[in-house]
Amino acid sequence: MNEVVGSHDLLLVTLDTLRYDVAQELAVDGRIPNLARHLPGGVWERRHAPGSFTYASHQAMFAGFLPTPAAPGPHPRLFAARFEGSETTAPDTFVYDTPDLVSGLAAVGYRTVCIGGVGFFNKRGPLGSVLPGMFQESHWEPEFGVPSPTSFEAQVARAEQVVAGLPQEQRLFLFVNVSALHQPNWFHLPGATRDAGDSRATHAAALEYVDRHMGRLFAAVRSRRPCFAIVCSDHGTAYGEGGYSGHRIGHDVVWTVPYAHFFLDEAS
Repeated sequence: MNEVVGSHDLLLVTLDTLRYDVAQELAVDGRIPNLARHLPGGVWERRHAPGSFTYASHQAMFAGFLPTPAAPGPHPRLFAARFEGSETTAPDTFVYDTPDLVSGLAAVGYRTVCIGGVGFFNKRGPLGSVLPGMFQESHWEPEFGVPSPTSFEAQVARAEQVVAGLPQEQRLFLFVNVSALHQPNWFHLPGATRDAGDSRATHAAALEYVDRHMGRLFAAVRSRRPCFAIVCSDHGTAYGEGGYSGHRIGHDVVWTVPYAHFFLDEAS
């Protein structure tokens, strides 16, 4: 990462609430082609989330603790704050001298931009301002939020505007929190109803919706120079497993998340 930081733009996309099993099923079945073409081997890596809900997980990720490979470690990290005794900081790790990755990248010349999705990014109160407040520039509109059936395409349109407005020489760290997977998501499945509510099937339909617009986001971030992209979930969610619904609970479908990182070459 010491060769990537400074030479590439950086993209971090959190597919908020996306379950690993649903993501992997859709990749294998060819239902998310725009994402799958960039996944190593066409499949997601199985990882463990650093938190069981959005706020906790993003605080950890912004401190350099991305989802951990679901196998015995230690696992060297891509990014880490300078911390004596860290067993996951390796020679290839980008180490920064600030409390978090966002300010660490800003310190080496990156423009840091957040395009929020779920309520923890809505800036409507003190709690919803903490995470976006870490960035030099942050965006949130009701159209980006959980209840909007067109949330991701609205977020992508804002990302396109952000990229188009940057000077060519300016390095960019763009973070997008995708809200479409989060409950409620029933409206993404044709024929589903509000009364029937959300299900594993509507969750899958929401991921298909996101995939239809993901190519535009990737095209935008690679339009000026090569980009290093990280796409992952921050946590999963339960749809009745063991009697549980939702997240912020210690269930395997919550802790197990899909992860991938890859390079997006500059557009020709």
